[in-house]
Amino acid sequence: MIIPKRSSGILLHITSLPSPFGIGDLGPEAYKFADRLAEAGQRYWQILPLNPTEVGYGNSPYSSHSAFAFNPLLISPELLVEDGLLEQEDLKLPHKFSDAKVEYEPVTIFKRGLWEKVFANYRRTAPHKLSQEFEHFKKEHGAWLEDYSRYVAFKNHFADQKWTEWPDEIRNRKKQGLKQLSEELAEDIEHEQLLQFLFYRQWEQLKAYCAARDITFIGDMPFYVSHDSADVWANPKIFKLDKEGAPTAVSGVPPDYFSETGQLWGTPVFNWKALQKDNFDWWVQRIAHNLRLFGLLRLDHFRAFSAYWEVPADEETAINGKWVKTPGAELLSIIRERFPDMPIIAEDLGDIDKPVRDLMEQFDLPGMRVLLFGLGEDMAQNIYAPHLYVPNCIAYTGTHDNSTVRGWYEKDAAAGDKRRLRDYSRQEISKQNVHEVMAWLAYMSVAQLAILPVQDILGLGAEATMNKPSTSDGNWAWRLKPEQFSKQESKKLKKLVQLYGR
Repeated sequence: MIIPKRSSGILLHITSLPSPFGIGDLGPEAYKFADRLAEAGQRYWQILPLNPTEVGYGNSPYSSHSAFAFNPLLISPELLVEDGLLEQEDLKLPHKFSDAKVEYEPVTIFKRGLWEKVFANYRRTAPHKLSQEFEHFKKEHGAWLEDYSRYVAFKNHFADQKWTEWPDEIRNRKKQGLKQLSEELAEDIEHEQLLQFLFYRQWEQLKAYCAARDITFIGDMPFYVSHDSADVWANPKIFKLDKEGAPTAVSGVPPDYFSETGQLWGTPVFNWKALQKDNFDWWVQRIAHNLRLFGLLRLDHFRAFSAYWEVPADEETAINGKWVKTPGAELLSIIRERFPDMPIIAEDLGDIDKPVRDLMEQFDLPGMRVLLFGLGEDMAQNIYAPHLYVPNCIAYTGTHDNSTVRGWYEKDAAAGDKRRLRDYSRQEISKQNVHEVMAWLAYMSVAQLAILPVQDILGLGAEATMNKPSTSDGNWAWRLKPEQFSKQESKKLKKLVQLYGR
């Protein structure tokens, strides 16, 4: 079992932290939040993927132009002042940003202006120690950093065109063409590498601070990558593409109770035969990279390690797809050789069949149990109801893809759901206390780890929902206000920890 003792944690993405700069970052408020976690007896801080986000993809951390790179928007300007790469006056805001939600476009414009100053200052006056660290970072992370920084610099150079629209010698990575353009754009490439280094440096410092307080990060890794990404451009052979680089098949999920046409995600699917020939090198590097960043790693869409839904690229819905088996057991065996502890959590939500359960059992991977899914008419036999939890699982009140517990109670819960929750908990339930009752149920369960979204600790309503699947506007924007997660809240949580031996 990868969770050594009964414990608990909080789900809060970095973007949702307070900060004067319009988006949460790795600066002072992250350290304050770590202190609150420690005060509350929490041992885990779960976040969403740290990959770069794009306004064109709805700012989703699950849709990125790199599976390896970090999101520069999360770099703390305040810490860069301490490093001598910015002046205090550089932090003057163009206007007051909202402290309730991330305004991605103005935040991006503001921070890009700051990064220009950072790069200029670095080239002019970088301390010797910082330069040495940067050179070491470039060598250590060269396997992905070079392709990523070139991709971003080239994309800017070609006016944001997709890589499939670049000139032939660059699109197809001809040696001479790559060398020539890389030399021409050397400064831009180094700029992108510096941002990646500064993020990584700040992340390592925050991780060490948390570790000193017995707090472990749980990271999150999407299964698929965007077609217009550094990964697909640099590794076209491991994806199902035609000669022009366009996908021949794309990802999705089949029709179900919630959608008559299924979901068409549209990302290219992997060429698993090509991956097998290379001993899954790209995947192994990717998982190893993430396990350097986090103590535990949640694999999103885990069912695709057993079989995935493949849809012809010219289809407009996911109806005419097919299940294709994946050599996931072979890949996970290689991961287990590298990481015998297998510090991996399987995201096993949704319609999961026996082969997926068998795969989890084979590698002793804990799955997720979400209380909000366990209150239907089949509660007595529903694996999401606490009486059917097993020790090797993670109990959640909800996830980033659900409404908050209070929002569910106020807007979504049927009368039968409310009645069952009342009878099950033997508590009178109201919108004022439903989050507390759900927290008790998660904490008292046999699950070795219980994770609460911070919104459910605070009893916030539907307005605090992080993401509404199948919608494109207003997601990933919610933020925790300064002092909202107070010492008083952490004391209440500490009592629960002590009461239920977590």
